[in-house]
Amino acid sequence: MTSTAASTAQDNLMRVEASRYALLRRLAFSIRHQMVAHLQPIGMVTELLERRLRAPEPDLHQAHDSVAKINGLAKAAAQDCLDVITWMAPEPGATVAIGQSLQDCIALLRGNFSFRGLALKSDLPELSQPVGRSAARMLLPACLLALTDGLEGPAEITIGAQATDDDATVDIRVQRTEGEGFDRQLNYRALQWSDVEVMARAEDVQLVHADGRATLVFPVLG
Repeated sequence: MTSTAASTAQDNLMRVEASRYALLRRLAFSIRHQMVAHLQPIGMVTELLERRLRAPEPDLHQAHDSVAKINGLAKAAAQDCLDVITWMAPEPGATVAIGQSLQDCIALLRGNFSFRGLALKSDLPELSQPVGRSAARMLLPACLLALTDGLEGPAEITIGAQATDDDATVDIRVQRTEGEGFDRQLNYRALQWSDVEVMARAEDVQLVHADGRATLVFPVLG
């Protein structure tokens, strides 16, 4: 590889990493909220267990149930914390069913989008075709953010998908709805289509976008 080619490859890698960092910064609050949803119940059940054990004659059966709940919640929280690491350091070759990835993305962003006056709608079939986990995790939310960051009012976002043995296609459409404008203040910079494009190329995913619409075509793996 010539020095010029090496420099170009390094520049492309830096652009991809910068775009991924911007996306993770935008998703940080949603990921934190998801983690807290697993951690908070542990404290609540622990307080309940403590009150039960203070009783003159503690009900050991109830105490055992509380301990079992704490154990289950702690395992879920630990798994969620470990999963957060894979956002920053993806496991090479890891895959996920495209349908599951879409559901995860919608669950992650629904709260934030609702606060911004954006309604996420989907009527997704059962899609078990495996796609790259990192590709889906990066590109699905990136497209949703790039489509909506410039909006100055409420909107409805419709997500559709279909898959064959060779590829999985995700179609996202945005339609403005009536209502008052909302605060567009973001916790980090807006996602640009140039960010999404460099990530798509890095993941070998086809991307087509126009005003209010984006289509992603993921290669089916395995």
